[in-house]
Amino acid sequence: MTTRESMAYDVVIVGAGPAGLSAAIRLKQLAAEQGSELSVCVLEKGSEVGAHILSGAVVDPRALDELIPDWREQDCPLNVPVIENHHWGLTPAKKFELPHVMMPRFMNNKGTYTGSLGNLCRWLGGQAEALGVEIFPGFAAAEVLFDEKGVVKGVATGDMGVARDGTHKPDYQPGMELHAKYTFFAEGVRGHLTKEVKRIFDLEADCEPQVYAIGIKELWDIPADKHVPGRVIHTQGWPLDDAVGGGFLYHQANNQVALGFVVGLGYKNPHLSPFEEFQRWKQHPDIRAILEGGRRISYGARAINEGGWQSVPKLTFPGGALIGCSAGFVNVPRIKGTHTAMKSGMLAAEAAFAAVGAGREGDELTVYSDTLHDSWIATELKTVRNAEPALAKFGPTVGTLWAGVDMWMRTLKIGLPYSFGHHRDSEQLYRKDMVQPIKYPKPDGVISFDRLSSVFLSNTNHEEDQPIHLTLKDASVPVEVNLALYDSPESRYCPAGVYEIVGQETGDPRLQINAQNCVHCKTCDIKDPTQNINWVVPEGGGGPNYPNM
Repeated sequence: MTTRESMAYDVVIVGAGPAGLSAAIRLKQLAAEQGSELSVCVLEKGSEVGAHILSGAVVDPRALDELIPDWREQDCPLNVPVIENHHWGLTPAKKFELPHVMMPRFMNNKGTYTGSLGNLCRWLGGQAEALGVEIFPGFAAAEVLFDEKGVVKGVATGDMGVARDGTHKPDYQPGMELHAKYTFFAEGVRGHLTKEVKRIFDLEADCEPQVYAIGIKELWDIPADKHVPGRVIHTQGWPLDDAVGGGFLYHQANNQVALGFVVGLGYKNPHLSPFEEFQRWKQHPDIRAILEGGRRISYGARAINEGGWQSVPKLTFPGGALIGCSAGFVNVPRIKGTHTAMKSGMLAAEAAFAAVGAGREGDELTVYSDTLHDSWIATELKTVRNAEPALAKFGPTVGTLWAGVDMWMRTLKIGLPYSFGHHRDSEQLYRKDMVQPIKYPKPDGVISFDRLSSVFLSNTNHEEDQPIHLTLKDASVPVEVNLALYDSPESRYCPAGVYEIVGQETGDPRLQINAQNCVHCKTCDIKDPTQNINWVVPEGGGGPNYPNM
């Protein structure tokens, strides 16, 4: 058995996203204020900070104002204020503007900024390193470590240089153990280690199931005469029928627009392809008019937490805590989660700093959970807790009206004691014989594209000779169940062409997994109807390399 080296820290943070970096910065700020020493390490599976970060993004700076009050006077890349806010309802050929006067005030984007969340994380990473945080990009946390009492004592990084058959290649290097008094899991949506600690400590025993959407995004350069920095557009309606979702188009800096499409993963038709719905959406006359004459320069996808307040699990366990999207703090109707993720990291940092200072190690950080439940995160998420489930329950039209009334009532402090529940996304698909197939148009190569050319723009790369990180609990299920009953939905819900049924023409169908295409969106882990697919971490540094996303 290979012996792993170890390093000890006060706090280890898994994931260099907004939550993880905010936690790291706050820990070091507190140490500087107290004149004390505190060692903090951040592990990031991407090749660099920001490489795996993808969001729209329109950012509410509330948490950033608290964390770094003078960020506007620094070189922070969040520098395009939102100046226009549009919400369009789409039919196949037309649009109609939904008046903002009908929406609660918090739905207004006044005071927000649009830009690259990846670049914001790169900047936050620089701020953290300047304070003495050690950040290790390209090192994927692959295992949770426990002491003899079952307390989380840190994580281990994955081995490097392992061949697909499990043998060690000449460049083999064993993983390293990082021990900590407290470990924060900030892996983002559906983190593979977060799944383990949720299971081991039964963190979801008293909450509703988490539900998700997939967001697919492109970045375009468009002609200057079509570009209005700070213009924000959201759409709902066409092309979706019974599925919940919509589009976004944000005018950012340098004649670029970030556009994308979000589809709730509770959809029922196994023939639906979120990627193809996005390509179809771009062909709407009012969207196409913005893109014509432009050039697509980047592509990516990721899952999004949509469960809201009722799906937030227990946040703490002996030796650690969940922060950011590992816990699920997205405000669904606002389409924002960066500010809540950052604030959760800051609150966890304050609780851990006090515990370490008091000489406690491995205790449960119940103070973090208590302060978060009393914070503006809870106030904000409780106000919108019925928005997503109303859409899922009543459909896009009636659900939108119901959600609007519910949010207005809560905004006006009129007591509404109920909270809608959720149903797991993996349990929602109808059998293939119960619904009509969807015929999608072929891409024109100008506005709409195929998946493989899209994945190319994500700069995705994995070492091919390594164990496949998309594992099957039962290799027979993809053909005997998924293909037979649902017409292989994994071949459509994956936005990167990872899953492919081959051999049907010879009567010997099998699932081929093109793991090198994976953009780490986690949709397969979520939507697979039999929960047979388990996403585990590949070698560190693999996956997409998103520029300016």
